[in-house]
Amino acid sequence: MEFELPDEHRMIRETVRDFCEREIEPIAQEIEDEHRFPEEIFDQLADLDMLGVPIGEEYGGLGGDTLMYALVAEELGRVSGAIGLSYVAHVSLASKPIERFGTEAQKDRWLRPLADGEYLGGWALTEPESGSDASDMDTTAVKEGDEWVLNGTKQFITNASEAGSILVKAVTDPGAGYDGISTFIVDPREDDGFEVSTIWDKMGLNASPTCEIRLENVRLPEDRLLGEEGEGWEQTKKTLDGGRISIAALSTGLAQGAYESAKAYSTEREQFGQPISKFDAVRDKIVDMHRKTERSRLLTYRAARTYDAGEPVTRESALAKLEASEAAREVAEDAVQVLGGYGYTTDFAPQRFYRDAKLMEIGEGTSEIQHLVIGRELGL
Repeated sequence: MEFELPDEHRMIRETVRDFCEREIEPIAQEIEDEHRFPEEIFDQLADLDMLGVPIGEEYGGLGGDTLMYALVAEELGRVSGAIGLSYVAHVSLASKPIERFGTEAQKDRWLRPLADGEYLGGWALTEPESGSDASDMDTTAVKEGDEWVLNGTKQFITNASEAGSILVKAVTDPGAGYDGISTFIVDPREDDGFEVSTIWDKMGLNASPTCEIRLENVRLPEDRLLGEEGEGWEQTKKTLDGGRISIAALSTGLAQGAYESAKAYSTEREQFGQPISKFDAVRDKIVDMHRKTERSRLLTYRAARTYDAGEPVTRESALAKLEASEAAREVAEDAVQVLGGYGYTTDFAPQRFYRDAKLMEIGEGTSEIQHLVIGRELGL
């Protein structure tokens, strides 16, 4: 029995699935091989009103909920992890915090073009030396008159080379610990001193740009501070609750795509006079892939619904992210195995799902960090 979805959600899912199969799937390997960000795909997603799914209509969004947004992320991941990654970073990390923490003037100036799809956004938290302790940051913002002056380096920033706005975390009070971190809206196109210093070549997801950015005496007016001074870390924790649902949804899509590839191949490929799906070893592997994907989907949808209900979601989002990200990697690896030698070639999708899935266990908090978060939520 399929998870029951409202009619509007099913309609959105079918619209996006049709678009993905028609426009993205045929070029998914090509853009990965070329390390090319597919700007035309995001223009089309904007035309479909998909770049602001969970953003209020008053700010140019679709006015959907987190579950609807998760469905879109899942469908994108089913055909292209790279496009899905740039999409979820734009929505959950770059757009949602402005809606949640920004002033009305900031929402009008910065959120509306993101939701409309005028350009993509980014979110800059991680630094070269910070690792999993994201709060240990060297980027600073010093008040000079009526301006903030930012200096520092941020690492592994999705979409930075394509973004029209980036939310940057910086230390405003070095002696205040977590309470000394603030968030700033940076315009990479206009703000002097902003530089994309590196676009990384990666194991996978190369159609989604992952960048190092440098901020050298970037001067921002006071109205670029998002929320209040010192609220940056609390904003980060709340943002990651939603971001982990995004990665869980994207991971579920990757697992679904890998499972479908392996299942289709197993029913078509014959050995010893019968489809290989008839052999116990292959059948059991396919069944386990299906089980892991469905389990991930249920946990992801539960987390999304909990978030939409306004209830505490830290445990649910971490649990969904942990389960789905590890399932994506396991299912993709098994899909390569089912296809044998063909699974190791770029003529077939499982190798791409396999490479893409690994990041899901790292981004938005590693699997080890998810265990830590869940343990704390359980009182351990």
